[in-house]
Amino acid sequence: MPTSREAAQQLRAAGLRVTRQRVAVLDAAGTHPHADAETIFDTVRTALPGISRQTVYDVLHAMTSRGMLRRIEPSGSYARYEARVGDNHHHLVCRACGVIADVNSATGDTPCLTGYDDGGFTVDETEVVFWGLCPGCSSSTASRPQP
Repeated sequence: MPTSREAAQQLRAAGLRVTRQRVAVLDAAGTHPHADAETIFDTVRTALPGISRQTVYDVLHAMTSRGMLRRIEPSGSYARYEARVGDNHHHLVCRACGVIADVNSATGDTPCLTGYDDGGFTVDETEVVFWGLCPGCSSSTASRPQP
């Protein structure tokens, strides 16, 4: 989580003016990885009670378009935001509770990431989502009696 000074430096480096709203949104995204816009709004509103929902959405859009935040959209879920940018990591999503965890880029034998026809595209990012059950949901499913 960046300090206010680091957040200001990041905003300036991205070509954005430093405002309390932008610093608060960046802090909320860093504190709550994979949070949806509503969670970020609720978090920011505790620090800045007068902030509007639209302002938070506008700040999220500006920061995403400048590469300060990453927007991910797991199937069947609201868009989520994270401050971990600049690396090629992927996500694990629990089918039962929806929790999302980061996983470093796949290594080893990854036929889905190599040997494909890029169709002339210049690929600069891959997005892989692993679906399954988190440890908590796996253990509760295993302990339930099966019919």
